[in-house]
Amino acid sequence: MLYDEITPSHIAQKHIITPKKYMKKTALFFLLIILMSCKTNTPTELTAELEYEIPAKLGEGAFWDYNQEVLYWVDIIGQSLNIYSPKNKTNKEIKMPAPIGTVVPSEEKNKVIVALHDGVYIVDVTTEKITRLAAVEDTNTGTRLNDGKCDPNGNLWIGSMDYSQTNPGGNLYKVNASGKTDKMLGNITISNGIVWSKDDKTMYYIDTPTANIRAFDFDKTTNTISNERIVVTIPKEEGFPDGMAIDENDMLWVGLWNGNSIANYNPETGKLIQKIKVPAHNVTSCAFGGKNLDVLYITTASLDMTDAEKEQYPSAGSLFKIKLDTKGVKSTFFKKPILKTVETTKELTQH
Repeated sequence: MLYDEITPSHIAQKHIITPKKYMKKTALFFLLIILMSCKTNTPTELTAELEYEIPAKLGEGAFWDYNQEVLYWVDIIGQSLNIYSPKNKTNKEIKMPAPIGTVVPSEEKNKVIVALHDGVYIVDVTTEKITRLAAVEDTNTGTRLNDGKCDPNGNLWIGSMDYSQTNPGGNLYKVNASGKTDKMLGNITISNGIVWSKDDKTMYYIDTPTANIRAFDFDKTTNTISNERIVVTIPKEEGFPDGMAIDENDMLWVGLWNGNSIANYNPETGKLIQKIKVPAHNVTSCAFGGKNLDVLYITTASLDMTDAEKEQYPSAGSLFKIKLDTKGVKSTFFKKPILKTVETTKELTQH
């Protein structure tokens, strides 16, 4: 067609979009926006792999010793303190005389701090000698000590729980190097995950049945907390929050009991960032480890499963891991204990 042969009708046919074409293009545009939005807002999901197979009844208390490059963890019901070496793929088990709630390395060489049902103890991992540092709820036969970690000054914050798992008869305590014990919170049902932000100004804490992660302002000078608030609420259909770790960006990583996963939350927004699927029904705790603190080690339990779940998760109770782009932080060790008297407890009686 020559230039002088182009008429207005030709221009209309070539350049004007008909209503049908307009609607089609508009629909495609909005579909693209929706798809992009979904991709942005949907948390990513990864899967952890088996690291060390072991039928722990109630694996808990994961803690990475960055000096020795080993993972400390406990089997609460199995009454064992465990030291796992990823390098050698070996696990040293030290039997305890009672259920053990958690473990934290001490600044003193070859010594760790553990929580048994009636107090906080020092364990020499070489000789396996057990010495009591502090009596905590030792006369309360209805409770036992559970999860705990150290604040930025090396004090152990340790919580108790009622054996019924429904009565808020537990408490949260702070134990210093000399064994002095202060009650910090009360009316706790199942005391669990506890971590501190990188600037030492915020403490995050879990009482499992509440399905919440609470935050407190932490005063490093006085080792006290204030300004309690809820920062994350976990829908009960996703599981119950258990042990917790924190990464270098102050994001939270939480084991989900009955949830088959580790959940990664942003405490500033309360939103789920991503999930890590774990081949176990009850995921209990996690800790960043490895030379670069970019491997997340995960403990699990083999309790509280149906026959179908046992068949689906034959390695429940084992240790799992996943290498991440995110790095963790070095968790604080317990200050070197100051013992006034020596009290060994191989004869310790159970509740």
